[in-house]
Amino acid sequence: MAYEISKNLTYKKIKVTTPLDVAEVNVPDEEIVIGTILRAGLPFHYGILNYFDGAENAFVSAYRKYKETGHQSFDIHIEYIASPWIDGKTLILADPMLATGSSMELTYRALLTRGTPSHIHIVTIIASRQAIEYCLNIFPEEKTTIWVAAIDPDLDESSYIVPGIGDAGDLAYGEKI
Repeated sequence: MAYEISKNLTYKKIKVTTPLDVAEVNVPDEEIVIGTILRAGLPFHYGILNYFDGAENAFVSAYRKYKETGHQSFDIHIEYIASPWIDGKTLILADPMLATGSSMELTYRALLTRGTPSHIHIVTIIASRQAIEYCLNIFPEEKTTIWVAAIDPDLDESSYIVPGIGDAGDLAYGEKI
């Protein structure tokens, strides 16, 4: 997905001195910030960073806080944000699973305390149809691009993507205790 995003950026040529000569290379003409929702987004973040190794990094901890034991209703809580100034920069918001879109929206709103980006790329591996529609209605249409590998049709009663793949954070790091 990062490769596909790279095709939509503008570039400038710079000269790089190598041990043998000087080479002209293309580098993004815009500053890039990769914003990731912790913890599930970390492996995804590193993959994107492989393509945009000069990007700045932002991290937001957003999680579901369930209101009861049946996991039927929840609020999204944000406890932590670490971000550079994003004003006028290209913001890549990465989260491997986009179930309702609420975490993505709150992450974006939290990052707006650090400025207003020139363009937003929402990047996810699996999303529900409902989350895509939600993001299309919430994010500024004129400067938002959504990149998604698969759109699953439904959410269950606990707002998990169906069929989905389970909890991305748990799959990467083990179940929370």
